[in-house]
Amino acid sequence: MAGILDARPRVGYFYVGNQTADLWSEVIGKYLVKDYKSVPVVVQEHTTVYDAIVTMFLEDVGTLFVVREKGTLAGVASRKDLLKVAIGQSNLHEVPISLAMTRMPNIATIALDATMYDAAKKLIEAQVDSLPVVKPGSDQTVEVVGRVTKTTITRLLVELGSARNV
Repeated sequence: MAGILDARPRVGYFYVGNQTADLWSEVIGKYLVKDYKSVPVVVQEHTTVYDAIVTMFLEDVGTLFVVREKGTLAGVASRKDLLKVAIGQSNLHEVPISLAMTRMPNIATIALDATMYDAAKKLIEAQVDSLPVVKPGSDQTVEVVGRVTKTTITRLLVELGSARNV
């Protein structure tokens, strides 16, 4: 059943060759982003850096997704982005978040139908704490519909390890 050993009548048990890593990727590959995504924390493109910092602390997140009026993804603002502006000599009440954010297309995103394994891999490769979950929009834009964080991946692994139904 685990894919490591198999049995045949009059032959006995024999090694099939599946590695433990293959089994883990098969298990985690069954779970989809659309089932585990959380609510995205978004701010509008014209929001000030001060208001973005306040939102970040009130929502207790490390990343804000910056959207245009139609809800399409314009950029991502991390703690590091906001800290750079705060350390400078600018007035945080006047500087728009659009000047501090990382802009599209330099943002790693994940689709709704991707697996959690793909999301975990992308988090590591992009060296980020959070991915916006997006669905394609019109004119090659993407709409933010959720987020996947390192905590989301860790929560899934803990639930799998505790043998609960996830």
